[in-house]
Amino acid sequence: MSGAARPARRLRVLAVILIAAAMAVASGCARTPDTYAGPTPMPGALTVVTTTTLLADMVRQVGGEHVSVLSLVPKGGEVHTFDPRPSEAWALSSARLVFGNGLGLDDWLTQLAADVGTDGPIVQLAEHLPGADYIVADGQTNPHLWLDVANAELYVDRIEASLATADPANAPAYRAGHDAYRARLAALDAWARDQLAALPTGNRRIVSYHDALPYFSRAYGLTIVGNVVAAPGQDPSVQEVQRLIDSIRSNGVHAIFSEAQFNPELARTIASEAGAKVVSDLYTDTLGDSPADTYEGIVRWDVSHIAEALR
Repeated sequence: MSGAARPARRLRVLAVILIAAAMAVASGCARTPDTYAGPTPMPGALTVVTTTTLLADMVRQVGGEHVSVLSLVPKGGEVHTFDPRPSEAWALSSARLVFGNGLGLDDWLTQLAADVGTDGPIVQLAEHLPGADYIVADGQTNPHLWLDVANAELYVDRIEASLATADPANAPAYRAGHDAYRARLAALDAWARDQLAALPTGNRRIVSYHDALPYFSRAYGLTIVGNVVAAPGQDPSVQEVQRLIDSIRSNGVHAIFSEAQFNPELARTIASEAGAKVVSDLYTDTLGDSPADTYEGIVRWDVSHIAEALR
């Protein structure tokens, strides 16, 4: 974010805090409800806030009924450019534990938590993650680690450890949830590899809407030729679009992959000019409707749609 944009954003955040405080007084400090259905939490469940629905689902899978989880960014929302509503700011202020991704994906979280007076610790799941092999381009570490399921397993390890620290009385339940979820993710990873290993070698070059797929592509044997936009909210120049069209043609790219939360029109225009197809309903930063309403669901959805488009 530019230096000029920061003061305006901070003023919006401060306004949110004042409105949230007024709402809290009017409502008797009622907590904002979960944004999508999960296991019914037990009375006294650990109150957890995450930045995205993906992380919220992971926390629920580990914590089960012992956690009450709210995602700040709603389903279908855009994490990169998120601005909080009063209810979301108030929910963050009452969290006993907060999970973000970090690495620039949701860098608004730290300031927002400070502004609303969050007491709970903030865990940035992707930062300094033991065992992770980071992808760095132009001096920036790509934050989308979770799209390689092996990295999602590392997230789950950190989630379990954080829940157990915050709520040691339920540590055995968190360990059991962790172990069961880890086993499912290992099976999911093997399934994804099998599905994409069957693709012809010449069909493995792709274009993505934004730079969300490098970990996925490295893990599952695809090559990214380019991206439609450098980052969400940054439209490419005419020259950049033409270079991408030329690259698609010269590399024999079969498909451009866009995501459900973004307008697909630019991707469709580029694909039409370059002679490629468009898949515009992948999920990378957010959950969707069933069957893409869990992390496991979006991986199966994305792998199936990518494999179908590249056969």
